[in-house]
Amino acid sequence: MGPARVRYRAGVTPFPPQATLDPAALDRQRRTVGCLTYALGMLVGAALLFFTFFVPAVLGDDPVRELGGMLTGALLALPALGLYVWIPWLVDRFDPEPLWTLAGALGWGAVAACGFSAVINSTLGAIGTELGGPEVGNFVSTCLSAPFFEEVFKGLGVAGIAWFLKREFDGVVDGVIYAAFVALGFAGVENVVYYGRAATQDLAATGESGALVATVFMRGLLTPWIHPLFTAMTGLGFGIARETTRPAVRLLAPVGGFAAAVVLHAVWNTAATVSGMLVLVMLPLWLLFVTGFMVLVLVLVRRKGRIIREHLKDEVLTGHLTLAELELVTSPISWWRATLSWGGAPARRFVEAAARLSLSKWHSQRAAQGRSQTISGAFVAPLRKELALRREEMARALGRALPRPEPWRPTPDQPRPPWL
Repeated sequence: MGPARVRYRAGVTPFPPQATLDPAALDRQRRTVGCLTYALGMLVGAALLFFTFFVPAVLGDDPVRELGGMLTGALLALPALGLYVWIPWLVDRFDPEPLWTLAGALGWGAVAACGFSAVINSTLGAIGTELGGPEVGNFVSTCLSAPFFEEVFKGLGVAGIAWFLKREFDGVVDGVIYAAFVALGFAGVENVVYYGRAATQDLAATGESGALVATVFMRGLLTPWIHPLFTAMTGLGFGIARETTRPAVRLLAPVGGFAAAVVLHAVWNTAATVSGMLVLVMLPLWLLFVTGFMVLVLVLVRRKGRIIREHLKDEVLTGHLTLAELELVTSPISWWRATLSWGGAPARRFVEAAARLSLSKWHSQRAAQGRSQTISGAFVAPLRKELALRREEMARALGRALPRPEPWRPTPDQPRPPWL
């Protein structure tokens, strides 16, 4: 087997012509528009939250009790949120998303999605109450408005990352991770409201904490992953759209994912509205569904690791990576290995650059297969240069020289590397 065939088997991918593209300018332009859109949504969402929840509490009959209940809700909900967000972050081991994008997703769910949804749900609920009484208003708000509009505004957070931050959104795993962070932010603020109302109800009644304990048990312990599960359907849809080479699937997958999110949300809310006992009956099925979904996510994460490894093999052949560096980058515990054994922060940046290089090549390969255009291929050469820079930083951090990668050449005794 000659060198050319080894290169082909190793996964060297063709890149579409990039002459008409200025990838850096396009990327900056898209990110700028995204940042401005995000800032506007957050400002409006924050104002809506302020006037929907804080102002009525201050102007109510007993502002001390109302604000005390709100503070109690925050003290119970927000520390738990800090624990929950670690789980999706830990799951995505092979190419962890940047902390700033995860924080942005969390903030969008907590502020923008909550603010817009609260106003719309309250308005439609009030209209339903005027037309048919409190029961109709509650049904309209909880079973019709909330499933649709909450998933719309949470889904916009995922859609914004998928469109404006394409370099940070690679496929189905990223879609699920970003959706989980948006939904956790939403659920955290929603829990502050529900816990606060329960605490206020207890204080107004007998001073006992029956309502608060029941609310925390149900929302914080039994069903903390309900909102992430709903919105993950939308994330899956956008992730499939990012990976596919078929235009029809690229269009229909997000719509199908969003529809699944709305249906699941509506079924859960309707069960809780019709009968609290029905929720308890459904709970084992939902827990089984969540477990199955988590298993699917883990399978997809392992698939992402295989994709990264496959598209880095030829980097070892061409002398841009050493075999030891390949094993570091594709290790499920690469973050810890980089931190403890390879020099800390420089090594983590090396891993990030290598993973980004691999995924850029993957996107370029799929674009070539689908006869479409992408800017991903234009980032391959700069990322290779970044690897060399990060390797020098690692050597300085370790205080010793690191082996330099060299192109691999086949021999009669070893026509192909054993690790291919």
